[in-house]
Amino acid sequence: MLRFVELALFLAPFLLFAAWRITATATGPSPRAVAASLIVLGLLFAALLWFQREGALPPGTTYVPPTLHDGRIIPGHGAPP
Repeated sequence: MLRFVELALFLAPFLLFAAWRITATATGPSPRAVAASLIVLGLLFAALLWFQREGALPPGTTYVPPTLHDGRIIPGHGAPP
């Protein structure tokens, strides 16, 4: 399942190019648009790193997939080996 941040990072170059083509004059994009784009990309990169660190299991743990017990779904989790 794609995460929102991964999708946003994939679409960022296309959206930036479209914004540049719409707002660009003969001299190119304004410094304000370039700065805003760099800030947004920096925030997306920071969010990607944060989500990657939050979702990772500690080294040496085994992933246990979701299971169904007595009609209840037990979510997937990490278990010691």
